[in-house]
Amino acid sequence: MDEVVVEVEKTKREWEEAYEKTIGHIISIQQYGKSRRGDGGEEKFSLQRLNGLAQDGLSLLNSLQFNLDLLAPQLPSDDQVQSTQSLLETWKNQYHSLRVNLRSANLQAKDNMRKAAQEERELLLGGGTESTVLRRKRQANAGVTSDAESITESLRHSRQLMVQEVERSTNTLVAFDESTGVLKKAESEYKGHRSLLSRTRNLLSTMQRQDVIDRIILIVGFSLFVFAVVYVVSKRIGILKLQRMATAAIKAQLAGKAANGVGDDVMPLGQQFDGNTVPTVNIPLQQRMHDEL
Repeated sequence: MDEVVVEVEKTKREWEEAYEKTIGHIISIQQYGKSRRGDGGEEKFSLQRLNGLAQDGLSLLNSLQFNLDLLAPQLPSDDQVQSTQSLLETWKNQYHSLRVNLRSANLQAKDNMRKAAQEERELLLGGGTESTVLRRKRQANAGVTSDAESITESLRHSRQLMVQEVERSTNTLVAFDESTGVLKKAESEYKGHRSLLSRTRNLLSTMQRQDVIDRIILIVGFSLFVFAVVYVVSKRIGILKLQRMATAAIKAQLAGKAANGVGDDVMPLGQQFDGNTVPTVNIPLQQRMHDEL
């Protein structure tokens, strides 16, 4: 069986026992003082002692209500949770009824004591053997009753402190349970964030490596491009220089021939195209020559 179910059943049994005892104490309070009126007997407990016992019972019932309220949400099935919560509402109503009955019982006890005191006064004032015995008995029991009541009050106060400490310990345990749940949740979230940070760190490392590779590729490509441009430009400049030199030589040769052969006859066509000589072309000096690249 589930531990929570066992604890709930134990709480129910303790409630029934405490409830029956508290009802008995309340009835004793309600009947307090009546035994003195008929046969001259004494009460087993004083009114203060009976009230202390009743208050202890109410404190225990209140503590059992608190325990059941904590255990109800932890039950394994929804039906058990609902039935336990209904039982808890019934307990609350019974607890309230007990407190009302305790107040009524104390009023009844005071009325009984008032009537008993009046009868005793009449008996003492009446004289006789019965009056003398009653007087001596009351004087003998007065000191004992006072001591017993003081001891009982001290014990009841100690019990109240113990009950308060138990309730405080229970509240502390509940707070610890809640803190443990919060810490477990925080730990799970931290693990999730840690895995995310690890993946992010790996991704950043990959991006940094890729960035370095891209930089190297860009530098190498730019260097090759610069070298190609320099090579093409240097080659192009060399060709232009050769073309200019050739053009300048041709111009100088043509200018010299034009200055030396202005009135001469024109050479025969066969002589002009001799294989060992460069053909001469008469070009006016005023005509501009264009360099073709």
